[in-house]
Amino acid sequence: MTMRQVVLLAKDGLFAQMRELLSASDWQPLQTVEYEIAKSLGIDREIHVGLIDLSEGGPIEIDKIETLTSHNRGMEWIALVTPVMLSNPSLCRLLKLRFHDFHTLPVDPSRLLTSLGHAHGKARLAGPIDSPTEVQGKHGMIGRSKVMRDLYGMIDKTRSVDAPVLIDGESGTGKELVAHAIHQASSRADAPFVAVNCAALPANLIQSELFGHEKGAFTGAQQRKFGRLEAAVGGTIFLDEIGDLPLDLQVNLLRVLQNRSIERLGSNREIQLDVRVVAASNVDLEQAVKQGRFREDLYYRLNVLRLHSPPLREREGDVELLALHYLKEFADPSQGTARGLSQQALRVMSNYTWPGNVRELINRVRRAVIMSENQLLKPEDLGLEKRVEDAGSMTLDRARAQAEFQAIRCALRRNQNNMSAAARQLGISRATLYRVLERSALVVTGNMMDHPA
Repeated sequence: MTMRQVVLLAKDGLFAQMRELLSASDWQPLQTVEYEIAKSLGIDREIHVGLIDLSEGGPIEIDKIETLTSHNRGMEWIALVTPVMLSNPSLCRLLKLRFHDFHTLPVDPSRLLTSLGHAHGKARLAGPIDSPTEVQGKHGMIGRSKVMRDLYGMIDKTRSVDAPVLIDGESGTGKELVAHAIHQASSRADAPFVAVNCAALPANLIQSELFGHEKGAFTGAQQRKFGRLEAAVGGTIFLDEIGDLPLDLQVNLLRVLQNRSIERLGSNREIQLDVRVVAASNVDLEQAVKQGRFREDLYYRLNVLRLHSPPLREREGDVELLALHYLKEFADPSQGTARGLSQQALRVMSNYTWPGNVRELINRVRRAVIMSENQLLKPEDLGLEKRVEDAGSMTLDRARAQAEFQAIRCALRRNQNNMSAAARQLGISRATLYRVLERSALVVTGNMMDHPA
């Protein structure tokens, strides 16, 4: 019998339990803890069923769950909750409107498997899953600009090798989506994809989170814990913001890449690892190496294949594509009036530099859909009305100043605000750079971002 795939949005503990149950019953669970990746999995892999654990600590993210469960009509979702959670009216409404079924923990294996089978059958009645990515982009990403087509081509090239990959790009450009696309294009696609944000982990917990620990390894270690690297065995581990990894742990990670093995905290036994490492950073690692903040040997171990996630301002024509996609995703006929974007809004969005990149665009569109009373969203609904005024009074000098200011800002960012390095990259002297920067900053008033000093 062919194994049916199910998206499992769950953390490591429950994932291990569910993997054992599902694998024994001709189901193949694909784990993720990211909502965006769960959405793209349903389209890219034509998966019909998703299982989401809502019992983890912390507030329930109602908005994210609504977006996830309404993303495409070819997928049914089942929720795992605790009995006490059913006293939450908002959650009960969500379960009723957005889910095929729900199960209280601990699950009844027989009932859960029956429910998954019914959900799978129901989803398939809808016919082939809509696949807007065929028109709008590739690899679960949206964009038809040249820089995005180049990125798709680079991702395709990574499928034939199993080497480490380093992704660079500004914050908000979708580096994790690129990493997931690399995983999906590889021979490891059916194995786990585990994402770790190195900047978000407390310094005293990073080693335990990555490498795991044995019972009694430190105060509070009540039982053995598998680390994220071990959880990714057979698949891919994505280390985001790798530049924030402490130097002592960089040594340990280097050993993983060299020896393909780890030692859990509190143990001296080596555990062999078959895992592909994909790392990402929004800071210049070469500069970090020069400053002694990142190990040179680790940098060259990671930088075997290099991909660039382009900023939105360089993706010509993609802003409208992304805006309309997310407008369609967020618009709810029962809760708002927004149905489209005015031509004025599209024009202003295309001229805006998007310092927060795709993440900022998503946030602006979502907020506008919720707050606006207009059927066609206007610049002011998106918080971009000031851009309309500026665009209407643009002079040639002002346009030239903006272009110069933008080029300088990009060069400074790429070179960690090193004026000499930025000047060399721009092909001008340091004195000329200061002069142009001062002139541009005087002409380009509060309309631009912070001065890149």
